[in-house]
Amino acid sequence: MKYPDKNGHFGEFGGRFLPETLIALHDELEGVFKSALKDPQFKKEFQYYLNEYAGRPTKLYYAERLSQRLKTLKVYLKREDLLHTGAHKINNTLGQILLAKRMGKTRIIAETGAGQHGVATATAAALMGLECVIYMGEEDTRRQSLNVFRMKLLGAQVVPVTSGSRTLKDAMNEAIRDWVTNVDKTFYIIGSVAGAHPYPLIVREFQAVIGREARRQFLKAENKLPNYLIACVGGGSNAMGLFHAFYKDKSVKMIGVEAAGHGLNTVEHSAPLAKGKIGVLHGSKSDLLQTEDGQIQVAHSVAAGLDYPGVGPEHSFYKKSGRAEYVAVEDREAIKGLKLLSETEGIIPALETAHVFAYLPKLARKLKRQQSIIVCLSGRGDKDMEQIKELI
Repeated sequence: MKYPDKNGHFGEFGGRFLPETLIALHDELEGVFKSALKDPQFKKEFQYYLNEYAGRPTKLYYAERLSQRLKTLKVYLKREDLLHTGAHKINNTLGQILLAKRMGKTRIIAETGAGQHGVATATAAALMGLECVIYMGEEDTRRQSLNVFRMKLLGAQVVPVTSGSRTLKDAMNEAIRDWVTNVDKTFYIIGSVAGAHPYPLIVREFQAVIGREARRQFLKAENKLPNYLIACVGGGSNAMGLFHAFYKDKSVKMIGVEAAGHGLNTVEHSAPLAKGKIGVLHGSKSDLLQTEDGQIQVAHSVAAGLDYPGVGPEHSFYKKSGRAEYVAVEDREAIKGLKLLSETEGIIPALETAHVFAYLPKLARKLKRQQSIIVCLSGRGDKDMEQIKELI
């Protein structure tokens, strides 16, 4: 069976749980998206901006010193950190901004946590000459003040959100309210494989370039497929971007790394796949962090981009079907992972991706012989320097 189905379901997950005012918008967007994918001119234009503007294809780099340290893992890094704006987010924003132009929209809105999606959206909007408004939780504007400045420098208006936990969930709520109010001229760019159908499908398709490239590059380098893929998971777009091209390759194991925050035995974490229950958030059914009475639980992670109480529905499907395994790494471990990559390879990862490098030694100790692995290095750590200084 093809996933998602025509109603946007990945097994029991996904779908479209929306007020009537948004149904027609999502129907229109789905139609435009499907039409664009069949249009050679759209695909040519999208590929042009990916290659000539964003900097694709990104390198698949053999991390020799890290591999020597880990002994049983031969580590390749898919270098999304080398893209324009410093993270994988630009892949999706370029695709969606072209959809917005195709629909005749003149105003772009988005939500952002770590700020990388906001920066990528502001960048694409500036490139296309469109008005841009970014909603960002007040707590995240403090943690990611450099990215706030970057967005403003790119001409975007940044709106701090003071409701709720003042993080990504609340920013997404405000962006949806804006969209409902200004539907005629506004296009909402969602940054992850979350939200109501067709957004999980749209974002997956625009990020799938990561896995397609990595698959070709690894086959060329090793003349075989890797044993493992691994990526951090908040909403889950970088992980799904890597995983999707390998979905049918059953010999390739997939691992998603969530944020365990201060510990899975506390309520201060962002690990809905490890500790959540099935529910509906932002128009989609997936695993969610919930209180005993079914309210959305406040999430916590040292990495603002993982600080989300839900996850993309396709990841919930991967977990339930057994296609992928999901683990969780605590804040203090993530800092060790950041130092591990920095000291062995001279590459400072984003705090989000640092969770992956924290897990690699644990995986390596479980293995009896050398296995090859592709890590999605989803972003660079420039944005986190002020925060890292306080943590180390």
